[in-house]
Amino acid sequence: GIKWMSSLEVKFEDAKDKKPAAEKLERLRREKINRFRNQHRISVQGTDLPDPVATFDQLQKEYNIHPKIMENVRAAGFRVPTPIQMQAIPVMLHGRELLASAPTGSGKTLAFCIPLLTHLKQPRNKGFRALIISPTRELASQTHRELVKLAEGTGFRIHMIHKAAEAAKKFGPKSSKKF
Repeated sequence: GIKWMSSLEVKFEDAKDKKPAAEKLERLRREKINRFRNQHRISVQGTDLPDPVATFDQLQKEYNIHPKIMENVRAAGFRVPTPIQMQAIPVMLHGRELLASAPTGSGKTLAFCIPLLTHLKQPRNKGFRALIISPTRELASQTHRELVKLAEGTGFRIHMIHKAAEAAKKFGPKSSKKF
């Protein structure tokens, strides 16, 4: 038979047909992301989390990271992000707070240094713009070393301060007031 309906009914029918298809696509996308996270042993909690990235190229394309920073990442020998980097970098680039746990040597330092430099965008002569506090001098040295390599050629100045008296000499006696 022939089904007669008004133009309003046709619009309603079309909307009804499209909604389940969009929901199904979103559900399939979520399942794919969950499989990816499970495959890489990435465990997340929270709502509205950004998707993990599989490659550094994807990271550069989706988040417009400074090309020199990405060049420095490749020059340092990093080819594929580690699981902590896959998820933590997008979370931080979205300006979200993060509490992450991963084994030693898993790439946590790079995972927070890339978003830090990306948020700063470009060097400015305005004193200290970011501060990383480390519990040990060894970790501070490692972080400093990684940031220096990562920021090479970008114009950012990376400093490590471990004694206030030395900092006053290095940055001037009024540095505590200036910064």
